[in-house]
Amino acid sequence: MKSAEEIIAELKKFSGSCVLYKHWLNIRYTEGIKHLAETTQSFWLIDAIASHQTQQLLSNPYLEELQIWRLIVQEKSGILICEWDTDKEVLRQDIPYTDFPLPTIKLYLAQKVLMLPTEY
Repeated sequence: MKSAEEIIAELKKFSGSCVLYKHWLNIRYTEGIKHLAETTQSFWLIDAIASHQTQQLLSNPYLEELQIWRLIVQEKSGILICEWDTDKEVLRQDIPYTDFPLPTIKLYLAQKVLMLPTEY
């Protein structure tokens, strides 16, 4: 597996996406997200974010347009956080175990398209 530094360097190369992939839970994701999931074996992260797209979450009009998702990993466990603005947390999910290789990552879900910050 690649080092965290190598993965971060690769992810910075993605800026915009000509191809969108459809997730079975009715969101789409970019080439950068696909690369992240393949490189880190974390398709579960896309599944987790997609699974939270419920009526309850989307009843907040801000969250229909833009969601900021952060995964924070410490000692093989994680916390997945959704915010509607910086530091405006609306959802938190504990991940009891993960081998995700980065200490943290931020993703955006804009109009049902999941993307890296450099692709936003």
